[in-house]
Amino acid sequence: MALKSTIYKAELQIADMDRHYYADHALTIARHPSETDERMMVRIAAFALFAQERLEFCKGLSDTDEPDLWQKDLTGAIERWIEVGQPDERRIAKACGRAEDVVVIAYGGRTSDIWWQGVQTRLDRLRNVTVWSLGEGVAASLGALAERTMRLQCTVQDGAAWLGSATTEPVAIDWTVLKAPANAA
Repeated sequence: MALKSTIYKAELQIADMDRHYYADHALTIARHPSETDERMMVRIAAFALFAQERLEFCKGLSDTDEPDLWQKDLTGAIERWIEVGQPDERRIAKACGRAEDVVVIAYGGRTSDIWWQGVQTRLDRLRNVTVWSLGEGVAASLGALAERTMRLQCTVQDGAAWLGSATTEPVAIDWTVLKAPANAA
């Protein structure tokens, strides 16, 4: 018998002063049985950092044809495809063909560095992909925030971001841009 996803609920308040985006989101997150608290919370952080009206969680680990998050336009075309972790370069290339913008948020410290060394030359030719690597320990700190019911606040200002709750110290979400789209300034 297959294990079922565990449902988490999050009330997320976002104050993104860099993009002038201020909103409250009621999120329902299905955590795949093989997913860790760290990965789930990195998905929530990705949602907070890229939040838009039509950004939504997808099946991700449960479906190879869907990312962790995506944003579609009103016609159903995929505007943004967001992957969390260290996806295979073929998966990223396929996503680049399906979406206007692809974002990969890698985490895991040393393992992310090794992954990046292995895929960098193949991803350099892709024009619409952005790759971020979260700072050392960020994913673990985010994982410590995980609860079945969460009330979270995310603040983004001057290129820096923090995610926390009323009962915890905010986690500084720092990242390094490993690759930016070819058309970026």
